[in-house]
Amino acid sequence: MFRILIVNLSLIVFCMLPKGSFAQAIYNNCSDALYLCPLVVENVTNYDATKTLCAGCEDDFNYCFSPTNSIWMRFETNASGGNVNVNFNNVTVEIAPNQGTEMQATMIQAIAPCDASTYTQIGSCEFAAAGNFVLNAAGLLPNTSYYIVVNGATNAPATLPAQATMDISVSGNGVERIPPGLALFVPSSLICAGETQLFSAYAGNCPDTTEYYWYINSELVAVTQTNDFETSELQNGDVLSAKTTCFEYCIVEISATSAPFEVVTITVDAGPDFTINAGCSVLLLGATTETSYFWSPSFTLSNPAILNPIAQPDETTYYFLSATNGACTVTDEAVVYINNKLSITNTFTPNGDGFNDTWEIPSLEQYSNCFVEIYDRWGQSIFQTTGYNAKKAWDGKHKGKLLEASVYFYVIEVRDPDFTEPIRGSLTLIR
Repeated sequence: MFRILIVNLSLIVFCMLPKGSFAQAIYNNCSDALYLCPLVVENVTNYDATKTLCAGCEDDFNYCFSPTNSIWMRFETNASGGNVNVNFNNVTVEIAPNQGTEMQATMIQAIAPCDASTYTQIGSCEFAAAGNFVLNAAGLLPNTSYYIVVNGATNAPATLPAQATMDISVSGNGVERIPPGLALFVPSSLICAGETQLFSAYAGNCPDTTEYYWYINSELVAVTQTNDFETSELQNGDVLSAKTTCFEYCIVEISATSAPFEVVTITVDAGPDFTINAGCSVLLLGATTETSYFWSPSFTLSNPAILNPIAQPDETTYYFLSATNGACTVTDEAVVYINNKLSITNTFTPNGDGFNDTWEIPSLEQYSNCFVEIYDRWGQSIFQTTGYNAKKAWDGKHKGKLLEASVYFYVIEVRDPDFTEPIRGSLTLIR
């Protein structure tokens, strides 16, 4: 009961509103003409409308009527132009003493907006409508603005112009639009996890396109000025949507949505990085859940087709373990760093027991152009070689004779950019 009482009171108050209580519409002036969208109904009124008085001003015309309390609307033809109907429905004229009861209306083309000296009257003209009516015009130009002016008549014996409310709309092939649409280009509905994908949205029959709004699962993730969007964040089952708007006036929003994505995840781990001395090797610790995999580069690996090959690089090398399931390939890396500091032993025992009988420097083997020279305590050169490996290692002899146990001295010229100075040290020969 309480709700019903409030509604009834509001109706009573409305019915008791005094004559002329409608506020003057902003579209009382041509410069503020109400824009009419195709097939969209607008409720308008000329209550308290006025006339603009001056030569060449907006109301300075006399086609089938002279304006007294005019209101203004406008519309724009489409890219083809053609026939247009302006429909006036639910015309409700105010009944008041000494006030007219008929409405007037026409269409105008203006070379200069709102300048009456440039007007041309277009199509039909209504000068005495007591109810609903239609204005029509044929062969209107494409992409052109036209005005509609509505005025209250002062039909005898009245001396005041009519005031009314009405519904107005424009239709016809000259204004109606081909519905715009948006198409979403998706490279594939199957995506590899973490892989960057480029998506594009293509708008049709859509002039004046604005920014593109991109959503993943209805959550806004990006706004772009172009129709492209890229991401690597899609998860299995995600849905991508794009939205934009068309037309400067009578804006239309269009959107497109993808099917759910199938995101394939491949697990691959190349294992930890290693640091080894030159000439040494290391076992790589790769792992993956896939059955198809390979290592690269392969030339310093014992077998690139197994998960745990032995690596013996000559220099710091990045090894890549790639695994594939046929649709996706994922790669991880492991680095084997070479320690450029040479590991040089300072003793050896050339006693013929088969152990430590030569002065070996395995880390020196990779420098094939190195030069090694050994001196005795008096500075006499007793051994020298270019290149140093197991076959060239010093065996403690000079001119085929075993030298006595003693301390000897060496100079190694590595001849490599990493070693700018010769390496000098002492070496003890033990019997």
